Amino acid sequence: MTIRKRTLVAAAAAALLLGGPAAAQEVKGEEHVLPNGMKLLLVHRPDEPSVAAGWVAKVGSANERVGITGISHLFEHMMFKGTTTLGSKGPRRDLEIIAEQEQLRDGMRAEESKMRAAWRRGEVDDLTKPESRTARYKELEAKFDALVKEQRDLLVKNEFDRVYTKNGASGMNAFTSYDMTAYFITVPKNKLELWFWMESDRLRDPVFREFYAERDVVYEERRLRVESTPTGTLDEAFDSIFWHSTPYTWPVIGYASDVANITKAQADDYFATYYAPNNLTAVLVGSFDRAEALRLANEYFGRIPRGKVAPPEVITLPTKWQYDLRFEGEADTNPTAEIRWHTVPFQHKDSYALSVLAELLNGRTGRLYKSMVLPADAVATQASATHNGFVGPAKYAGSFTIGAEAKEGKTPAEVAAKALAEIERIKKEPVPADELQKVKNNVAANSFRRLSSNFFILLQLMVNEAYGDWQEMNAGPKKLEAVTAADVQRVAQTYLVEENQATALVSRKAGSAPSADDAALAEVPEQMRPMIKQSLQRLSAETDAAKLKGNIEKMEAQSSQVPPEMKKGFDLLVTKAKERLAELESAGKK
Repeated sequence: MTIRKRTLVAAAAAALLLGGPAAAQEVKGEEHVLPNGMKLLLVHRPDEPSVAAGWVAKVGSANERVGITGISHLFEHMMFKGTTTLGSKGPRRDLEIIAEQEQLRDGMRAEESKMRAAWRRGEVDDLTKPESRTARYKELEAKFDALVKEQRDLLVKNEFDRVYTKNGASGMNAFTSYDMTAYFITVPKNKLELWFWMESDRLRDPVFREFYAERDVVYEERRLRVESTPTGTLDEAFDSIFWHSTPYTWPVIGYASDVANITKAQADDYFATYYAPNNLTAVLVGSFDRAEALRLANEYFGRIPRGKVAPPEVITLPTKWQYDLRFEGEADTNPTAEIRWHTVPFQHKDSYALSVLAELLNGRTGRLYKSMVLPADAVATQASATHNGFVGPAKYAGSFTIGAEAKEGKTPAEVAAKALAEIERIKKEPVPADELQKVKNNVAANSFRRLSSNFFILLQLMVNEAYGDWQEMNAGPKKLEAVTAADVQRVAQTYLVEENQATALVSRKAGSAPSADDAALAEVPEQMRPMIKQSLQRLSAETDAAKLKGNIEKMEAQSSQVPPEMKKGFDLLVTKAKERLAELESAGKK
């Protein structure tokens, strides 16, 4: 997921969408399919003054392959670059420049092949150094840079956002995950036609301006997110090992060498395949006239041609493990332990029992906190459990995760042992009926609260639809209530076993100090801490004051829509973002 176009609040929202089963209140959605295959979901809430509007493309990193990893995330950026009618003062010359740039790039790629061959022969030690480039490459690059400068003079930056903002819309954003890419905004109810026109325009006539410059932006984002964070490469390596032989092996952000070499031709093919209307679902939640919404959908979205071929089906399935994989490392961070087990996808019949098990362990009233954090001889400062959470891998495979941070003087191995002891207790002792019912009530209550705003209903609908079926939001309560103590014990005995397990133990590197954010994070709900911690790390590396200021404004505009259980995490991000902005502005004045 990106911070560039997606605000931090959107990240926080998405992170909790799958924290538990669906809500106890039915979402009265209406489904329509346009002749071109595009699906439309309508949830009418007549008392609302606005409409949360969005659409989801059923494509993410799971649909990629080695060589184009990160392309889904790159497209999240590119879809804000404008169309033939938005984003340029000279659209005709703009398109000519793009064509000329591609001709030059063909020549540059031929030279890059020669340079890579020289590297393989040992004639060049670092392909990133300017001196490693051939004379012909430098010649072509100079011509390309001249075209970039010419195009830059034609661009109307952020015109998409300005049009929406001028018309009273707010919170325009997007996120990319393993299984989906979603775009959303809140618009006044009298501006619904504007939304249909704007969104259909960028789906029908997009112009991928500054493609290679934006590719470099994503490359830099990856560097800040992965290489420049204390545990970035460790986390990526553990993810890759855990998800090997599944569609989730590579990261959403992509591998650095792939991101640096994605071509516009590959992007064009990707768009034609995965952004065709028969792979998209549009969603409206709020106050609108149903007949008018259907008319507008047919008028605007209906003009987009159906995809020539259906997106290829993802068929890779996980290989069955026969061992406990152990992963150990050191980093400039607090010592942590993470234990994962392969489980089941989103729609599997055991998914709800595993979600209940996660909630049984999670939170300040959960078993992990009581056994690992609260006692006088505590081994951890925080501990959490999730099943298929955080808009993570869930459509084709699943995982159950326990994460914990070691208390000063305790080792990651001690933390892991204590967590595993709690799992063994569940396997041997059935959960008491009153404890089980309390957990189910908490899950239902939290989910119910997330139905308090159009925005969060919209996000949940898009996520459920991308994973398989938006109706799961309504089927969830009955499935949740049907979970028994025997079910919880059975899934623990079936899935949380050594031969299905991977463990990551990260110790603090000698000489490093505890994180300054630990005290603040202690007030954040356990299930949000990993996401918040990552966001804080990216904030500390942010260097663009203008971009950061814009994100803060968007976050504050959405503040009133944040559910109570997410408020502390949200407020922490806002505070830290403002502190980082002050640092950047102060440095700029010196």
